[in-house]
Formats: sequence, structure tokens, C-alpha cells
Amino acid sequence: MEKIEVIIVGAGVIGLAIARELSKSYQDIFVLEKNPSFGQETSSRNSEVIHAGIYYPADSLKTKTCIEGKELLYEFCLKNNIPHKRIGKLIVAIDKNEVKDLEVLFKHGLENGVEDLRLISKDEIKDFEPNIKAEEAIYSPSTGIIDSHSLMKRLLSQFESNHGHITYNTELIGIDKAKDGFEVSVKDKEEHFKFSSRIFINCAGLNSDKVARMVGLEKDEYKLKYCKGDYFRVNPNKARNISRLIYPVPKEDRAGLGIHATLDLSGSLRLGPDDEYVEKIDYNVDESKKKIFYENTRLFLPFIESGDLAPDTSGTRPKLQGPKDNFRDFIIKDETENGLSGFINLVGIESPGLTSSLSIAKMVSEVVESIK
Repeated sequence: MEKIEVIIVGAGVIGLAIARELSKSYQDIFVLEKNPSFGQETSSRNSEVIHAGIYYPADSLKTKTCIEGKELLYEFCLKNNIPHKRIGKLIVAIDKNEVKDLEVLFKHGLENGVEDLRLISKDEIKDFEPNIKAEEAIYSPSTGIIDSHSLMKRLLSQFESNHGHITYNTELIGIDKAKDGFEVSVKDKEEHFKFSSRIFINCAGLNSDKVARMVGLEKDEYKLKYCKGDYFRVNPNKARNISRLIYPVPKEDRAGLGIHATLDLSGSLRLGPDDEYVEKIDYNVDESKKKIFYENTRLFLPFIESGDLAPDTSGTRPKLQGPKDNFRDFIIKDETENGLSGFINLVGIESPGLTSSLSIAKMVSEVVESIK
């Protein structure tokens, strides 16, 4: 049976970032991807935002990896000519009832270490974004946008330059604990085959809980919930009305940050995502939601008309928290305590996973080093 040092399952942005980082120190790394190319799921179906680190608890992995990852990502983009823009973001209180919640969020962001935040008044908002409606806003200058495909392509290129290997259309079908690691069973279009690996890294995204179960980790706390988010594209003539990302104040009872306005690097404008817990993955956009999107966003984007919206795309978040659950953090864990030394789980890596990717890769590299 062929022996491999490191197996990484999943070629999304997290898997590719980890592969690149590990390939600096290890020669024998394989990435297994069931799709025909990299980044086909969560990594390519999001807002492509570089987040600042405002929203989550200060001591959480989501906050720590986001704040470190943001700086690593900007540095990587500059060094590798990855299209991106430090465009900035306004989080807006649409009326006086939301001002208190906005100011609490502002204080929380500062406590998290996001030191460049500013609270701006209604009059100042007009200087920033004259076409929006808001009573008060948080200005986050370090929030940005990125071409996630170019990022992943570059991560893969550097991994392969370091003699890493990636196989597409290759589905994991079994994992068994062995004396010196793990026996891994996979199948491609033509055959089934097995090999062994000392280190196994689960970056399977939407299927990461299923991969954990394959090796016997039947844990309720690892069970993922699928949360779908749809996007609507805005009439190109209206995109010029804003020059930054515009977010509402997030609601405590929602799974996401609220339907927001996101510009991409071409200057196009999208609204979304919303949040809807679903039983199965479906990337069709529900056109009947157009009215809800319009009614939500016209409160702070008064220039939007219902006829401006057209269905665009959708994505699915691999969430650990259900509709009524409290905050759940990323799971990034070597499973030694469960008798599985060398099996590293990454479960529930949703937003701000794209921003956090390079920081998570550093963290996993340190975990791998500790297993030696």
C-alpha cells in the first residue's frame, strides 16, 4: 500500500491554504477533491469580502483568525498580484431604534482589536455615501473585497511548485485507523484504491461532519446544519450609487449578518445573502424572494427599485449552530484525545473563513508540527 505523509480532503480555500503552508516543510502531500476543480462549493459562493473582525466574541477562533488572516491576506495579495481592493464598509443604523445596537457593536469591534473603526453621524454619512439612508454608521476602512478564484489559483500554484499533488474527481469513501496513521479508501471515475497516510486533514467543508463520522467521530457537536444564502444582482445603472460595502446592523435571531450590498471588483452590485436553514444543498435562487430583498434593502438603499433586482447565485454555509442556538466557533482540532493522533478536523468553517484562511493554515501547520 502506498504511503503518503499528509492527506488533505477538500480543495476549497481552506484546504488549499493549508496545503500551501505545509508544502513549505513537507514534500509528500496529496489534496483529494471530489469535484472536477478547486473551490466549487462554499469558497466560490460567497460575498468575497475581506472582513475586519468586528462581529464575533473576542476570544473566539473566528475573531483571532479573522484579524490575523486579514493582514496576511492583504500582504499575500500585494505580493502575488491577486486582484483586491480595500474598499471599506459602512454598517448602518437605519433608524434611531438601531443606534444603541450599532454603538454596542462598535464598542465590541474595538474590544476585538479592530482599532481603525469610526462611528460616524448622519451628516458625516452623507459625505461618505450620499445616496444611502442611515441615522448613524460604523466605518470600517480595513474591510475589502477580493477575487477568491485568483486567490485559490495562486495558492494551488504555489503548492504544486513545492511538489504538492492534487487529484480531482476523487471521492473519499472510507478511513480506518492504522498503526502509524490512517488507511484511506477513495474512488475516481474508473476505480477504487487505497493508500495510507500519517497525517489526515479534514477540510471537506459542507461534508466535514460526514468525513469525521467515517473515522468513528459520531459527535453531536460536529453535526453541520446547512444554511442557504441567495443573492440578487442589481441593475448596473444603480451600482454607481455607492462606493463601499453597506451592511445593516445584524439581528441576534439571524444566522448571518443581514442582507447587505456588496460591490465586486468590476463595480457590479449584489444584494445578499439572506439566511435560510435547509435540509439539502440546492444552488437554485428562489426568485420569489425578490420582494423580501427589496423591502429589506430599500430601507437603507432608497435608490433601489424592485425592478432593479434579478436572481444571481446562491451558496450554502456549513454552520454548527442551528436556528435557535447560541454562537458556535470554528472546530480546528487534532483528535489525539479520541485515539486518533494525526487526524485533524476542521468543521464548521464558514464566514469569516475566506478572510481567516491563511491564519488557519498557520494554525494547522503548528498542530502538524506538534504531532511529530
